[in-house]
Amino acid sequence: MHVPDDLRYSTDHEWARADGLRVRIGITDYAQDALGDVVYIEVPEVGAAVAANEKISEVESTKSVSDIFAPVSGSIVEVNAELADAPQKLNEDPYGDGWICVIELADESELAALLDAEAYEKLTEA
Repeated sequence: MHVPDDLRYSTDHEWARADGLRVRIGITDYAQDALGDVVYIEVPEVGAAVAANEKISEVESTKSVSDIFAPVSGSIVEVNAELADAPQKLNEDPYGDGWICVIELADESELAALLDAEAYEKLTEA
C-alpha cells in the first residue's frame, strides 16, 4: 500500500493535498484497493459549500457503493470531469489522475487536524 508523505489523510480514507487555500481531494490507495474495480463515480458540483465529514461523492465498484466525505470544510472550486468517462483512474492512479475535487478551505486548522502519513499507516494496520 502506497501512502505519500506529503499528504494529509482522513479516517474515512480520503487524502488531501494543500496548495495554499486550495485542497485537492481523492481516495487513498487503501480505499481503492478495498473497493475493487471502480465502475462509476458521482463527482460533486462546483460551487457547492461542504462541511468536513459531509458526503460529497459516491463511488460504485464491482463490490459495493461507497460514500466519499469531505476531509475539510469549504467550497468546491474544481472537479475532475474526466472521471465520468474513466472512473478506473481511481484504481489506476489514486494520488494523481484519480483525484476527485478541489475544495477552497474555509478553516485552515481543519487541514492540520488530519492524519499525517505515519498516523494513517497505523490506522490501516489496525
